[in-house]
Amino acid sequence: AIDYQPLLDIMGKKKISWYRLEKLGIDNRTVHQLRHNLNITTGTIGKLCKILECQPGDILRYRPDDDHNNVKLLIHC
Repeated sequence: AIDYQPLLDIMGKKKISWYRLEKLGIDNRTVHQLRHNLNITTGTIGKLCKILECQPGDILRYRPDDDHNNVKLLIHC
């Protein structure tokens, strides 16, 4: 799962609110997705990086979930 907690951290450090992100071009549906750790596009990640002057790893992180450990790969010969 992708977690956007680092985005919240950088927004706090730079004193940028969700409202401000909307005014800078991030639509309210995308803000909702970010606030609930839902999928966003790479285009949105790029916009956020431009606005916040950062890299993608500064605003998101991968967090393994329990289902990830139970995945089996099937190899067909």
